[in-house]
Amino acid sequence: MEAHTYRGTCLANVAAHYDVVLISGAAPTWEKEILLDYEIADPTDQAALTEAGRALAERHDLAGVMTWTEWYLVPVARLARQLGLPTTAPEVLQGCRNKHTSRSLFARHGVPSATSVSVRAEREAADAARRIGYPVVLKPAAHAASMGVVRVDTAGELPAAYAFAAQAAGHGVENTQVLVEEYLDGPEVSVECVTHQGQTSVVAVTRKTVGCAPYFEELAHVVDATDPMLATVAPAAVAAIDALGISDGVSHVEIRVVDGRARLVEVNARIAGDMISHLVHLATGVDLARAASDIACGQAPDLTPTRSQAAAIRLIYPAYSGTLTERRLDGDFPWLERVTFQREVGDPLVLPPHGDMFSARIGYLITTGSSAAAAQARSTEAYRHLTVQITPA
Repeated sequence: MEAHTYRGTCLANVAAHYDVVLISGAAPTWEKEILLDYEIADPTDQAALTEAGRALAERHDLAGVMTWTEWYLVPVARLARQLGLPTTAPEVLQGCRNKHTSRSLFARHGVPSATSVSVRAEREAADAARRIGYPVVLKPAAHAASMGVVRVDTAGELPAAYAFAAQAAGHGVENTQVLVEEYLDGPEVSVECVTHQGQTSVVAVTRKTVGCAPYFEELAHVVDATDPMLATVAPAAVAAIDALGISDGVSHVEIRVVDGRARLVEVNARIAGDMISHLVHLATGVDLARAASDIACGQAPDLTPTRSQAAAIRLIYPAYSGTLTERRLDGDFPWLERVTFQREVGDPLVLPPHGDMFSARIGYLITTGSSAAAAQARSTEAYRHLTVQITPA
């Protein structure tokens, strides 16, 4: 359900232009009607993934391999290399996945970032936080979706915060360390970029609303085709991609703007989650999923804008953990592009620190408008007609 809810549009857009074969950890369900063929294998198991890829290559003339899943970036790049297909080097993607390596490369190439220290124990984290100065941010060195990321304002908060971050870091594939980082105090954005043969084009900027403090759950996003913020953040995003050595693909570059200056949070060498690629498509007409598939097949992507408007997503969270007892949207709004519920009545909902976006989100609604302000106003209006009831845990 999660994949269909957030990645269904990506797969549909790719399948509109290419025959698609899939490697998945389970038999396809909703995907099956648009697939030419598939193999079942764990994409994080390199040997199993390679075997499945070679089996598909024997049955079909494969033109490219791609993924939009953070945890699969490195093994899928290795598969592409083994099959002789276009890819950013697996070693480069390992650097993207390991945020400590990324910070080191940013520093080497003069890309403005955050002070960061990699630690393996609570005592080391406390020492690093004292040197950096509170507030700090603790995060896993190799994870995704803001899982295990927490702000720490005082030394007294550090032990619990370190335990929270370390638990999430323990699930990392490339690295299980925790990072202690300078807190970047400023609005958060992401820059959606496309790189082909080493040349990067900036397509759009996404403004974010982050909440559930001291955690960093993303509550809303808006993309405006004419956002003036693009000029401020685009050079830093391109510099970060160049520093990491990304040669091909779509990237989701997270930035905080501190005192009017862009400073890097991280580079995700994949299409953004949270339906951001769909927002970009609605706002600009540029199809990032199509661009990613074109690049994976060695073709130059078409990034010509065909629209100029704004699109916003409001992610629906409960006010507290508990059991979902009612959820509905009353009213008919012509500017409501979609409302999607990913939880059913009776489902448990668990907020951080005991849960994350996968255990807490109820769904989302997407609106469009002539500007970011208009799209967000419509999002607020639709949200007012939303009924969500929770029985506390």
